[in-house]
Amino acid sequence: MTDITTAMVLAAGLGTRMRPITDRLPKPMVEVGGRAMIDFALDSLAAAGVTTAVVNLHAHADLLERHLEGRTRPRIILSDERGELLETGGGIARALPLLGDAPFFVMNADTVWIEGIRPNLRSLANRFDPEAMDICLLLAPAATSIGYDGRGDFLMDGLGRLTPRPERLTVPFVYAGAAVVAPALFEDAPQGAFSLNRLFRRAAEAGRLFGQRMEGVWMHVGTPEAIAEAEEAIARSKD
Repeated sequence: MTDITTAMVLAAGLGTRMRPITDRLPKPMVEVGGRAMIDFALDSLAAAGVTTAVVNLHAHADLLERHLEGRTRPRIILSDERGELLETGGGIARALPLLGDAPFFVMNADTVWIEGIRPNLRSLANRFDPEAMDICLLLAPAATSIGYDGRGDFLMDGLGRLTPRPERLTVPFVYAGAAVVAPALFEDAPQGAFSLNRLFRRAAEAGRLFGQRMEGVWMHVGTPEAIAEAEEAIARSKD
């Protein structure tokens, strides 16, 4: 078991597909069932034992900063990207001095799921083996995810090792927006803005990209129309 107490929460995206809501709000503050999506993420991290979460800011940064001011669990440290949008990989690389030397969670600020029997982040931390892995991703079955209509992201073998989706194929698993990452992955990372997907591919080529199948239901809340679908799923889960 890997004891993980630090997380990077990716909250700097523009949320263009969520317009017009994101013309006035950062996407992580869009509400699903009366709660801002970033609060789903931060509450899950706190429940998993995370004590410090680094949150990056760009779009509507002042609003998001004010929203986070009252949080104490986990303690919030802001990584300011107001001047330059660094994408997912560049945002983490910028924040590395705040994240420490141990493996840490990476979580999209707009990822929402309904938990199963075992909390997914604890299962993900338990699965992570730093001897064998650079990254372990939380994966959802594409066919049963709410609001997702893509072709999937990964193939997974019997050991949990992942292969990114080959062109033109449909694959069974989609990245659910949470991962455990070893800081060493960023040692030769590019400068400036780049996508975390670049490091996913590099880890896969080295045989060090693994996955953990999530329990419960993942919801892809990418558009205004998807909000109602997610809210309906949450309401059903409480019946």
